[in-house]
Amino acid sequence: MIPMKIAGWGAYRPERVVTSDELDVRFDRPRGWSAAEFGIAARHVASPDETSSMMAATAAQGALSRAGWDDGAFDVLIGGCGVMEQPIPSTAALVQDRLGLGRSGIMAFDVNQTCLSFLTALDIAAMGLSTGRWRRALVFASDIASAGLDPSRPKTMSIFGDGAAALAVEAAPGGTAGLLSSHFVTNGADHALAQLRAGGTRIRVEEGYDALVAGSRFEMDAFGIFKAAARCLPGVLDRVLADAGCTFDDIDTVVCHQASAPGVEHVRRLFEPRPERVIDIFAHTGNQIAASIPTVLAHGLETGRIAAGSTVLMLGTAAGISAGAMVLRV
Repeated sequence: MIPMKIAGWGAYRPERVVTSDELDVRFDRPRGWSAAEFGIAARHVASPDETSSMMAATAAQGALSRAGWDDGAFDVLIGGCGVMEQPIPSTAALVQDRLGLGRSGIMAFDVNQTCLSFLTALDIAAMGLSTGRWRRALVFASDIASAGLDPSRPKTMSIFGDGAAALAVEAAPGGTAGLLSSHFVTNGADHALAQLRAGGTRIRVEEGYDALVAGSRFEMDAFGIFKAAARCLPGVLDRVLADAGCTFDDIDTVVCHQASAPGVEHVRRLFEPRPERVIDIFAHTGNQIAASIPTVLAHGLETGRIAAGSTVLMLGTAAGISAGAMVLRV
């Protein structure tokens, strides 16, 4: 076990709420169609002023306040966004500045594993704590899915939402809390099942405006992703539980990526006969990309679904196609 404890958490959801009834009107569908079809009642959509760094900084401030850490009283700031605010510099650098720490010298960097970016960032933080390189780490994820959606496609417009969440963690030698295990796999042969092609070096300005617009729209083969993820997730779960010395029955709470209503239901079936252990907030958040898992974690901590001394399994899948899981003792 890597001894560490959760000192604080915070979350941010944009002010604007778009209901599924509104989308029914937009797509000329009967009232109730979107909610019935996709299992979601509403999602939060960021305004132009609610940038990824702004949302992340607000969530981070909540985590720092709850932890009782003074300004700058941590060693590293790690961003785990599915989509960066801009290619250069890192979103973590932007968040550091928004926190008023732009000249603090605190190490700040991003990691990316699309929807699993937060778990990957937390795993890196835990490794840093275990080696003594860092004593305290602030980890965040913030995503604006709405920026890359094709407005003519009801499915993607319906299931995605925007938001951010952050976690303050610190080394806890001699304690009972910590990271018991983690395991990640990636099958790059399935990379085309979910992609956003613009924003990097693949599509360039000289290719023209139409090419940039097309590449800026998220492309997804939902059924293909589901099949690919379903193939690799059971093996990841078996491995991470074995490494933690746990069984399915030992898990008190499951924090899973809110990819879709069927995706969450699939996880619930994996945890029969006690599926209520799986926290499901998809109907009111949608798929928040990398911000999904920490938002569920913050919800569980805030509502008492996750209590001190409990064993928590966090898991999800991502473009790539990747699957990952972590077992924490809180």
